[in-house]
Amino acid sequence: MPDWRSLIVDIEGPAAEALSEALLAQGALAASMEDAFAGTPRESLLVEEPGGTGPDRWPRTRIRALLPAAADPHAVLGAAARAAGLAAPPPFALEPLADRDWVRHTQSQFEPLRISARLWIVPSWHAPPDPTAINLALDPGLAFGTGSHPTTRLCLRWLERCIFAGAQVLDYGCGTGILAIAAMKLGAGGAIGVDLDPAAIATARANSARNGVAVQWVDTAAPLACRADLVMANILANPLKLLAPLLAAHCRPGGRLVLAGILPAQRAALAAAYAPWFDMAPGELDEGWVALEGVRR
Repeated sequence: MPDWRSLIVDIEGPAAEALSEALLAQGALAASMEDAFAGTPRESLLVEEPGGTGPDRWPRTRIRALLPAAADPHAVLGAAARAAGLAAPPPFALEPLADRDWVRHTQSQFEPLRISARLWIVPSWHAPPDPTAINLALDPGLAFGTGSHPTTRLCLRWLERCIFAGAQVLDYGCGTGILAIAAMKLGAGGAIGVDLDPAAIATARANSARNGVAVQWVDTAAPLACRADLVMANILANPLKLLAPLLAAHCRPGGRLVLAGILPAQRAALAAAYAPWFDMAPGELDEGWVALEGVRR
């Protein structure tokens, strides 16, 4: 019999956070929340819009709560639903989980990744496979951007092609900081990474220290004063549309832009959103995701 079970609940509306906290109060050892549509075209990202407004929750949230195998999931969820003010417990699913060292299990999911002939991403607990390469030492922490996702790889390859000595770089939606850190190790003169998630900023700051590079990490609520040579935004299509005026304002004339987190069917609409400021062109395709490239007029 497994030692642990994962209780999985999909819930709409603002009750997700209350239910997650109630599950912890009822004995769940951990509870996480994610977009119930993650990995599909309906996936959304909680990105603050220019002007300081934006959605603060997903339309539908998936909660995963870690329960001891002996716990009664009906009783736990029923009590949690009542505490969260729900009229009735939502449907749920259970997944068995064997007892394990969860830190080691998480680390085992990330192996050194070769991006190009001279660029590697190396998790902080691994030795670099090629010490002569440019190695980005990375601890994913709680933020997006391990390098394994196609959108991150698209941006890294674009960056390697476009970087030049002394370039000023802006990474909007920086996650782990991987793109801004790569820019500095590839020869940029300065880099700014922006994110709305305090956990992402903390992870990015630790990763830049681990790589021995200086990057300015900025919360989206703080003023942003820069005119970058290279602007990168690896987010998702809908927030990228909203960010078009802001990213244009922070890209110098003649500067270059890359957008990622885009499905092929979304490419034309994104190009149109940026066309008032940029000459847009299709970029690479990687595992069903595309990048868009632009030059600031």
